[in-house]
Amino acid sequence: MTAVTGGANEPTVFVIDDDSAMRQALHSLLDSVGLNVRLFASAQAFLALDLPDVPSCVVLDVRLKGQSGLAVQRHIAHTLHIPVILITAHGDIAMSVQAMKAGATDFFAKPFRAQDMIDAIGHALEADRKRRAAERSTAVLRACYELLTPRERAVMTRVVNGMLNKQIAAELNLSEITVKLHRAQAMKKMESPSLADLVLKADALGLVDRENRLTGNV
Repeated sequence: MTAVTGGANEPTVFVIDDDSAMRQALHSLLDSVGLNVRLFASAQAFLALDLPDVPSCVVLDVRLKGQSGLAVQRHIAHTLHIPVILITAHGDIAMSVQAMKAGATDFFAKPFRAQDMIDAIGHALEADRKRRAAERSTAVLRACYELLTPRERAVMTRVVNGMLNKQIAAELNLSEITVKLHRAQAMKKMESPSLADLVLKADALGLVDRENRLTGNV
């Protein structure tokens, strides 16, 4: 059974609980504060869903019929990457520790305070919103990086890791003038007005070796 409220493009809370009374209680609570809610009686029904591309989080019961909520949480964390808030009527300290180590954003024993749940969901949706924005930003950077020629990439990688133009020239068997031209082209394609900006973008792409980065690049 699945219930839906709100629009398709709104931040969405997915509730997975085989207890119909708890599902309806969470539906009423979250609907009362204007949140888009989708209800699922099983993990299988949720995992079969084509998730909307909106900030999301999951409120998941630890004890589901035929499947461990902790196993479902790990699957969501590894494949969907959206925040999970765990709830249970049979929780203990060991279980909560295990859940948090597996990446749960919060763990609530039933019954829980309505405001605590609303606050936890608000934090989870904001975290997912930031993750999605970061992923979009990184995707734009990768698209820019794909425009670089192999030589421009080689020069850029060395520049952002602190090598001097003359060092790059010697290592790549190029003239310093050629290195400067490739460097300028790389900055143009990466839409970087400064070396500092280029380094930040390269770091986001995983091109900067923070431990071994040199200083004094000119």
